[in-house]
Formats: sequence, C-alpha cells, structure tokens
Amino acid sequence: MHMDLIYIGTILLIPFVGFLVNLFWGQKLGEIVPGVLATGTVTVSFLVSLLAFVQVNVTGVPITARLFDWFVLSDNLIIGLNFVLDPLSLLWLLMVTGIGALIHLYSIGYMKGDERQALFFSYLNLFIFFMNVLVMGGNLLVMFMGWEGVGLCSYLLIGFWYKNQAYNDAAKKAFIMNRIGDFGFVIGIFTLAYLFGTVEFGSLQSGIATVANPQSVALLSVAAFCLFTGAMGKSAQIPLYTWLPDAMAGPTPVSALIHAATMVTAGIFMVTRMHFLFDVTPGIQLLMAIIGAVTALFAASIGLTQTDIKKTLAYSTISQLGLMFLALGLGAYTVAVFHVITHAFFKACLFLGAGSVIHANGGIQDMRRMGGLKGVMGITYITFLISTLSISGIPPFAGFFSKDEILVTALQNNPYLWLIAALASLLTAVYMFRVLYLTFFRTFRGSEEAKKHLHESPSTMTLPLMVLALLAIVGGVISLPFGHSWLNDYLNPVLPPLAVGEAHDAVTQYLGMGISVLIALLGWGIAWYKYIRKAEVPAADDKKTGLVKILYNKYYVDELYDKLFVKPIYALDKFLCKYVEPTIQQAVSGLGGLVKRLSVPASALQRGSIGYYLFVFVIGFCVIFWYLLF
Repeated sequence: MHMDLIYIGTILLIPFVGFLVNLFWGQKLGEIVPGVLATGTVTVSFLVSLLAFVQVNVTGVPITARLFDWFVLSDNLIIGLNFVLDPLSLLWLLMVTGIGALIHLYSIGYMKGDERQALFFSYLNLFIFFMNVLVMGGNLLVMFMGWEGVGLCSYLLIGFWYKNQAYNDAAKKAFIMNRIGDFGFVIGIFTLAYLFGTVEFGSLQSGIATVANPQSVALLSVAAFCLFTGAMGKSAQIPLYTWLPDAMAGPTPVSALIHAATMVTAGIFMVTRMHFLFDVTPGIQLLMAIIGAVTALFAASIGLTQTDIKKTLAYSTISQLGLMFLALGLGAYTVAVFHVITHAFFKACLFLGAGSVIHANGGIQDMRRMGGLKGVMGITYITFLISTLSISGIPPFAGFFSKDEILVTALQNNPYLWLIAALASLLTAVYMFRVLYLTFFRTFRGSEEAKKHLHESPSTMTLPLMVLALLAIVGGVISLPFGHSWLNDYLNPVLPPLAVGEAHDAVTQYLGMGISVLIALLGWGIAWYKYIRKAEVPAADDKKTGLVKILYNKYYVDELYDKLFVKPIYALDKFLCKYVEPTIQQAVSGLGGLVKRLSVPASALQRGSIGYYLFVFVIGFCVIFWYLLF
C-alpha cells in the first residue's frame, strides 16, 4: 500500500511541482533552466509510470489508492479521492507522459527567445498534471476534475500569445465549446449517482449489470448520451468540433500536445473506461458510430483544400478521432485504443514537423509559400514522410495496422459505415501527401529573403521528431492481425472479452487489408498526379470557386453557428441592456427611494424624550395584554 501511494503521488505531483517552481521563480532561473526543469519533471513521471506498468504487468493486480472521503453527501453517497493504475490508465499514462516529455524537449528549442517561456513551461506542466488526474481517477468525479483542468490549460495555452486578439478569440471558443460538452458530462454523472448512489467505476459496473427496471434502463440511455456529449466536446466530433482547428492559434508544441496523446483523446478514454454503460445502451452506441464515421469523412473533405499546414493537420485529427469513435460505437474498444496509440505517434511527429518547418520559414504557415524544403531540412522531411506514410495506412507502418482494424471491424458490422470510413481514409492519403508535396517538393515559392534563412531545426527539436518517427514505424507491432495482438491480451482484465476478441474471419481480414492498401495507394497516386506531375499550387483565396471554395470555407459551419447562436445571443444581450436592465434598476432604486421617504417621518418619532418612550411602552404593553386575554 505504501509503495502504491509512492507511485501515484510521484506520477501526479512531480509535474505539479514543476508547474509551481516555473510559475513563481521561473523568470529568475534564466533562459534554459525552466525548459529543462519542466522536461525533467515529465520525464520522471514517465519513468515512474513505466515502473508501475511493469509491476502491474507482472503481478496482474492494479495499483489503487483512496486518499480520503472527498464528498460525504449522505450515508448512501460518499465520494472518495480515489486513484487507480490499471492496464488502461497505465497505457494512457505512458502516452501522455512519454509524448509529453518529447514535446517539452522540443519546446526548449521552439520557444527559445520568448520572454514568457517560463510561464509557458509552467502551463505545459499543469496540463500534464491534470491529464494524469483525468487518466488515473478512480471515479467519475476525480476524472471530471482532471477533465476540467485540461480544459483550463488548453485555454491558457491556446491564447498564450495574448497580444493577438484572434488567438484570444480562439482560446475563448475552445473554452466555451468544451463547456457545452462538459455540461452534458455533469448531467451524466448526476444521473448515474441518482440511479446507483455511487460514481466509483467498479460499483457502477456491478450496478449497471443488474439493472432491470424499465425506468432505470431509460435513464441509463440518458446518462450514456450525456457522457457521449462530453466526449464529443473534448474529442471534437460533429457538432462540437469547430474549436479544434482554431486551437492552432497556440504555439506549435501546444497543438501537438492537444492533438496527439492528451486532450482530444480524453473523450475516447472516458468512453472506453465507461464501456459497461455503453454496452447496455446499443442505441447510443449506434449514434456514436454514425457520428464518428460522418465526422471522419466531413473533416477529411475539408482537409483537402486548406492551405495552412497546421489547419490541415487539425482537420486530420478530427477525422482520425471520428474513426476512433466509429470503432467505439461498434464495441471494438481495443481497436479504438490501438488507433489512439499509433495516432499519438504519427500525429505528434507531424505537428512537431510542421512546427520545425514554420520555425525555419520565419513563422509562415501557408503551404503556398513553401516548397523544396527537403534539400534544406533533411531530418524534418524524412520524419514527416514516415508519419505521412503511417497516417495514410501504407504497410508496414503503424497507422496501417490500426486503421485496417477499424475498417475490417466496420466491414463485418456495418457495410454502410465501412464505406464512409473507407472514403475518409482515401481522402486522408490525398491531403496528407498533398501537404508533403507542397511543403517539401519542387522549388521554394517564398521570398528570396525567407530562402536565405531556411535551416534545419536545432537538435532539441529534431531528436523528438526522430523518436516519434521510429515509433510511427514500429508502433503497429503491439497489435498484429491474425491473433498476434499483445494489446488485446494486455487489456483483457479491463475490457470485456467480447470487445477484446474482435475475431475477424480470415477472408474478411485479407479482403479488408487488401482494400485498405489499395485505398492508401490510390490516395497517394492522386496527390502525386496533382502536385508533382501537374505541379498544381492551391489558388489564391479570392480565386477559389465552386466546391473548392465551400470546402476551403469549411462548409460555412462557423458562419452558420454565428447566425444561429452568436448573433441571437448578442441581440438578446443588447435587448436586456437597453430595456430589462434599466427597468430592474428603476424598480430597485424606486423601492429604495420609497423606504427613504417613509423613514423620514418615522425617524421624527425618535425624539430623545424618556417620558414619551415610557408612554409608548405602556400603550404597547396594554395592547399585547389585551390581545392575549381577549
């Protein structure tokens, strides 16, 4: 028990200590120390997570700790501050702290020279701390504390360069959109607490397994839908996805941290953790699968026309998250987890690669002003190429195995959803090779001045790229097809056998793999023909027409939300300010004035005469005496 506390306390508190030190004393520590300190704390957290992972693997017993009773609402509802390290949470911890440490290391080179870099590193450490709380939480309330903390940190980091108003707006948008999902999450927690008198995962699982009352079954669907709403907000699914592309306003390491292994995967983690609830609500599962598949295709189509390198990668993230939700909706939890892991590797590498390009290109993010960079930025190019091959689903890279599992699962369960997912995968290969060709191939299209300053990034930035690229190559070995899946066996104690043993028949498996490879190669071929053979460069914004214009403007969803929600709220605000607020003010002032006017004659009775006071006292006493007698 003592050792368990040490594991949990170290993983949680070391990044938090880094946050406090950098927040209060970081500016006085010089330029290098804050970054090294922040990276060191997350690395320690990763190493301890690794030790805990080994222990749980060997013993087969989860590491748990109940620190104290956090909320005692009644004899029946006592919520503890509980933490648990089981196979699922340890897998996420290794991703969060491992990739987090690489992003911290990368940030040392990327943020060099920024006057507020100590504050930046303190926010990064706080982000990791809250993500650890979310993943290690032993009940829904502790998970929710981490969930909200991650939302706060994303707000602080997206709007880090606060002197640019557009960045502030992006941070506010992320915060508000997440609050909408979080409201659903809270209602879901309350519903489950009302039904079962607990929010502990183990107690909920056993309680849900015995539910027979029709009213309770209906409420379970409400709870599942509300929790899924929370997941839609955090993991950017239709209709709560529009904050994620705008989150590109933050420094590139922030984009990598939010998009790769941490914040956006929180929704996937929560649904996987609560699998026992979604398994008994098949209607919500089907809705999840449909929304996931549609989001995957919708975001992939937008990614085809974007010219900002980070925006393209942002829509790519939304699309990949859609595929994960498709897997979750089909009950294939380990397949979704597998894609989360491989996605963390190649997407972190792609974002950090994009940051390396932007860093070399003087802050320019428009791919129309790039090109020919592979000769100057060899390491960045090779790592970006490897990650592009991986995300596109080209064998034997990691992304091929996880994406193939999702497509084969869909093919077996729902051919319509498989068709949507397959089309999304085709578009993924097209837009990712489009990014690769526009950025690294042919000739440089920027200014002569920018051309002189092109250079490879420093080793603090290229080392994380190389590690992530290596993982994007070999990451698929953790879950090979045809029954050779270490991941399935590892997650067996936490996830149900039905969801773990996604047994595909050999014919479907081979057919699915063949089609997946053909789709990826076709997408690659289309991109090569357009951007290498025909040497196309995206048109200027005002020259775009037809479908390209619609896709470039993201189907005008932001404008639609503006008309449906933002402008009516502003109009209501104007109406309240102009008519309702003055009326309330006059009513309150009038009441105060009335009291004041009445008090003036009443105060005249306070004359200071003792005889007068005695006279009033006697009269009052006689009235009371008369009332009591008669």
